Amino acid sequence: MRNGGQLLVQSLAGLGATRAFGVPGESYLAVLDALHDTAGQLDFTLCRNEGGAAFMAAAWGKLTGSPGICMVTRGPGVTNASIGIHTAMQDSAPMIIFVGQVGTDLQGREAFQEIDYRAVFGTMAKWVVEIAHADRIPEILSRAWITATTGRPGPVVIALPEDMLTSLTDAPPLTAPPVMREPAPDAATMDDLRALLQKAQRPLILLGGCNWSEEGRAALQSFAEASDIPVLAAFRFQDRFDNFSPVYAGEAGVGMPPHVRALITGADTILAINIRFGEMTTDAYTLLDVPLPKQRLIHVHGSDREIGKIYQPALGIHAGPNALARALRPVQGPWADWRTKARADYDRSLDAPAQPSPVDMVAVTSHLRDVLPEEAILTNGAGNFTVWPNKFYRYGPKARLLAPQSGAMGYGLPAAIAAKIAHPDRTVVCFAGDGDFQMNCQELGTAMQAGAQPIVLILNNGTYGTIRAHQERTYPARVSGTTLENPDFAALARAYGFHAERVETTADFPAAFARARASKTGAVLDLNISPEALTPRQTLSQMRAAALAAKDKT
Repeated sequence: MRNGGQLLVQSLAGLGATRAFGVPGESYLAVLDALHDTAGQLDFTLCRNEGGAAFMAAAWGKLTGSPGICMVTRGPGVTNASIGIHTAMQDSAPMIIFVGQVGTDLQGREAFQEIDYRAVFGTMAKWVVEIAHADRIPEILSRAWITATTGRPGPVVIALPEDMLTSLTDAPPLTAPPVMREPAPDAATMDDLRALLQKAQRPLILLGGCNWSEEGRAALQSFAEASDIPVLAAFRFQDRFDNFSPVYAGEAGVGMPPHVRALITGADTILAINIRFGEMTTDAYTLLDVPLPKQRLIHVHGSDREIGKIYQPALGIHAGPNALARALRPVQGPWADWRTKARADYDRSLDAPAQPSPVDMVAVTSHLRDVLPEEAILTNGAGNFTVWPNKFYRYGPKARLLAPQSGAMGYGLPAAIAAKIAHPDRTVVCFAGDGDFQMNCQELGTAMQAGAQPIVLILNNGTYGTIRAHQERTYPARVSGTTLENPDFAALARAYGFHAERVETTADFPAAFARARASKTGAVLDLNISPEALTPRQTLSQMRAAALAAKDKT
């Protein structure tokens, strides 16, 4: 016999979970007690806030493909964690969050910290369930694991009544993960896909999603290169395709470059693989007509519920991305100039004029492209500063980007900590604005305690830059509620055991970054960024236009 907490933890270990992120609570003490016996097999990372813990779990799922495990207490605990649940859903990242619940004998009375989890999270997660009987823990965990990882991956919320966790059961724990195969296209479907591509004059591949295997990515790249078809990544999924490939043409996301917009609107056939057609990738659904796009659309997704949700495809294919990629065979057509121009435009888009700032991020990003190892992991939260890791860095086949499709501030630091726990030997660099960093700066304590300390670049301009940009455009010369007075970030980071420096000028950055990389306790570099950098007076598109104009003169 074992109690429900022990059965839960043993089943998670049997499924292959190796890490859980969370903040303790009295509502799930039986689970915490059971984790005492799984050290080295299933470890618990103690976080400082449930929002940070949920971000770490969401990032873990996105990075590894295995569900990120989060454990939080009832009421205030899970409402703090809701930001990570929303982010995992919009990222299509596998995640399971366990929430302590009031005892079954108290439910329905608005007991202390009681929440109806199905009502609160029913539209935010893939599945919300409460385990009423300990005997059913293995059954529900198995279903949750499959739900989180298959179709369109996403978060599952599981409520754990306190008395259920302490009740005894003789149900055996799970001992192995489920073996699930992606849905695969049949030969007739692939013949139809091939026929549509061969009719094209200007074909385009648009890809995204978390659940790619190395084999699947390599197969898609081989197909695209053999067929000479340009490839775009959906919003913040540019790490899913080798940016050094001659067919890669950029990312369709916030601050969309003109050439990316032209590729989408000018294509006559789009092969869209594993994407959900979010607002950013479609520029608020303006690049393709709803519901019948002018482009012939071939939409491939592992979830049949995503196909036709917004756009009616010429051909909808219910298939996983890797199975589809393996089934592709090269096609030939009269589009060599189309692809060549797409790549040339992408190469030119990486150029940008110097920024009006003591620390120029154009030079900083160029330096990072030169010195970071090919397997580096970059993370970011939300803000204007994200253009640097999102638009001006090249991701090779081994590099990763962890960035929230939800546009959630505060994601970057927790994501970097999760990445450093998953891959302690890899270089992990977090880009954070000063406002973004302060959303979860307390998680430096988590990094210190876990021995998982990344390099953090704080782009410190004393303002909520994105909001200020909108404000100055809509209400010029009426600044309100967007100016920040910041602490000494270097002193704060040193208090958490990090190496830390204030970087005043561009010339100071290379040496400071070298010291950051050499530090065995991670590093925080506080970069002196002017509020004038990347404002409405110099938007991303204006930067690119200036760079292209300068290049044309040479």
